[in-house]
Amino acid sequence: MKFVRTPDEAFSNLAGYPFEPHYVEVPDGDGGSLRVHYVDEGPRDAPPVLMLHGEPSWSYLYRKMIPVITGAGLRAVAPDLVGFGRSDKPVARDDYTYQRHVDWMSAVLDALDLRDATHVGQDWGGLIGLRLVAEQPDRFSRVVAANTFLPTGDRDPGPAFAAWQKYSQETPNFHVGGIVKGGCRTELGPEVIAAYDAPFPDDSYKAGARQFPMLVPTRPDDPASEPNRRAWEVLQKWEKPFLCAFSDNDPITAGGDRLFQSLVPGCAGQPHTTIEGGGHFLQEDRGDELARVIVGFVERNKDVS
Repeated sequence: MKFVRTPDEAFSNLAGYPFEPHYVEVPDGDGGSLRVHYVDEGPRDAPPVLMLHGEPSWSYLYRKMIPVITGAGLRAVAPDLVGFGRSDKPVARDDYTYQRHVDWMSAVLDALDLRDATHVGQDWGGLIGLRLVAEQPDRFSRVVAANTFLPTGDRDPGPAFAAWQKYSQETPNFHVGGIVKGGCRTELGPEVIAAYDAPFPDDSYKAGARQFPMLVPTRPDDPASEPNRRAWEVLQKWEKPFLCAFSDNDPITAGGDRLFQSLVPGCAGQPHTTIEGGGHFLQEDRGDELARVIVGFVERNKDVS
């Protein structure tokens, strides 16, 4: 599998992102391997909070949350999905599939041997992470769903997603920083936009970002539909704590929290939160608040295993 690797100097002196890089090699699914980057802060023996980003961001999205989580004595683990951040980026769009994204992150879980973990997933971080929860349930004690969903293609994803999917394929300039800016309620400074752009020096690095919107199951016979249905079968029996922390202004995932609450037993009795003033990228808009919600959730449910 051919891939590109963003030069290290692209990540020098990024605003608000002082974290030491860590790497793990995972099978690429084609006989070779890929290098996956992850942030790993806080005590290694503390309960881990696994934070998965979505499209088209990277672990930079969690920079405001990591100090709050580690300050509470927890371990903060934030990988870059393959094709994003400091992780390797296959150059052929066909090399990216939903299943491969799950397999790549599953290999990261195995390599780090995370246990008693809290999964935090936003956007594709939930689409991938909830599959991990369903397929490796013994590793996870708690789940936080934040502006995400787990589609099977049996429901219409809605006009907002259809518009995004169309734009992502037709725009000649897939400006990652500009897309993140457009999904925020707060104004992003040029240094922050530049940090979101940093992993993508030119279009040859953007195959994964371009392909992601086309991997969301939008019809019942999508290749990912049946695996996601099986994941829902697990989630509909999931009795461990499951918290929804959606923002109040995300047209893409609005209503997903109600679906989780109606179907996942572990949602019962949890203080589900609507975070005001947040757009699609609520980590950027209200990262401190979301982190405090996560810390409180873990503290209230720390004896779950």
